[in-house]
This record gives sequence, structure tokens and C-alpha cells, in this order.
Amino acid sequence: MIGIYDCFGYGTGYEVSFEERYKLIKNAGFDCVMLWWSDKFGRGIGYQKDVRFARKAGLHIENIHTPVHEQNCLSLDNLDGDSVFQSYLQCVKDCFEYNIPTMVIHLPNDESPINNLGIKRLEKIISEAEKLEVKIAFENLCNIQNLELVLGVFHSKNTGFCYDSCHHMNYAPKDDLLKRYGKRLMALHLQDNGGKHNQHQLPFDGNIDWVNVMKAIALTGYQGATTLEPMNWDYENLSIQQFLNLAYQKAKKIDEMRMA
Repeated sequence: MIGIYDCFGYGTGYEVSFEERYKLIKNAGFDCVMLWWSDKFGRGIGYQKDVRFARKAGLHIENIHTPVHEQNCLSLDNLDGDSVFQSYLQCVKDCFEYNIPTMVIHLPNDESPINNLGIKRLEKIISEAEKLEVKIAFENLCNIQNLELVLGVFHSKNTGFCYDSCHHMNYAPKDDLLKRYGKRLMALHLQDNGGKHNQHQLPFDGNIDWVNVMKAIALTGYQGATTLEPMNWDYENLSIQQFLNLAYQKAKKIDEMRMA
């Protein structure tokens, strides 16, 4: 399967409803989507209904991306820390309710080390995920030490790794993350780095070596979808359908590299 993140251009010129957006995604050729799971980034309240719209359009839901504005508070013994804890617990319950197999979490940046309280909170979140048969994939950012800690402590079949190609290049280029965590790979965020923000470009438009990246992914034995996480920041001259058509062409090309 080939998929794409559903908030690839909200607030930057692609002001169409998500119901219509999923139809356009399917029309471009994609099989599945990753859903942003909060009311931020312009999504607004009532985002849960988008699950129905995506499926009505004929798209499989690969995973949800949990909120990212509070993750550095995970280990704090205060209301902010409890808020992020409760948010992740709710995401587990939402995945169960809406029959979504996987949720992606940003662990805190390494400047906010995970302490015993943070580990205990994650233990409770993972325990709930095990009960409800939901998978939790922890994504690499500027959090390599925290990622190593968490994946070293928790070996549940319900916990694993979400590989982000651009974050890898920008934050830990010398670390072979796919070799280290590839056997626990549960999700992909594939994007190139370059352009205005040095991230979230379409493949082959930045400086990532896609031949080697896709070969490394293939060697992990990962069987999930090849999924893009682009933004339209450098593609404002394209209509939404043109952007999606181009994204699909590039996604199909890297998927073929993975399968070669």
C-alpha cells in the first residue's frame, strides 16, 4: 500500500474540506492515509468524523499522529505533565473505538530527559494499548537518547518505531536507526529535506539518498505501507490535485525501490 499524511497543506492554500480531501487523495492513487489527531494545525474540532470520510472514500487508515505540542512535559509532576499523559491515553482509546491499528508518538526532546515518572506514565499507556490491541510507534526527532531509553525499557509487541527520513538526516545522520530499530518498525514518515523549511519535501526534491533509504527499509522486513509526510510549502504553484498526483508518482517510485 501507498499512503500520505492528510494535513499536507491545510492553511497554505488547500482550503478544501477533509471529506473532499480524501476523495482527491484516493483519486491520485493512494491506498491509505495517516490522520493528524487533534484540533490544531487548522484541523478544528470534530476531527474524529474524518475517519468515516476517509473510509467512505475507500482509504485505509494506517495510523493517527498524536498531538505534538506537549510532549516535552511528559515527565513533569504537574498539570502539564498529566495533560500529555491523559492525551495519549485518550488516543489509545480512540484507536480502539475507531478501529485504527497504530498511533505515532513524539517522545520528548533529549533536552527534556524522561525520568521515572515519565516511564511510569508510558508503562500505563502501553498497558492500556496492550489490552485494546493498539500499537504505539515512537518517532525519531531530536530525541535519540529518549528513543533509545524507551525502546530499551519496553519490549512489548505493541510498541515499536516510526521512522522519519528527514528527521533522521537533520538530527542523527550518523546513527543507523533502521539497523538499530528496524525489526520493530511499525510506521514510516517519508519526506525529503530541503526547501524553505529543510523538511517535508516530496522525495527526490531534497538531498536524501532514496536508493539507500529504501534498501535499508526493505532489509528490516517491514510489511506496512510506504507513506509520505510532505507539506505543500514548496509547491504552492500546484493545485491540490496536481500536488497529490505528483506525490503519488514519487511515492510509487520509492515503493518500487523498496520492493526491488
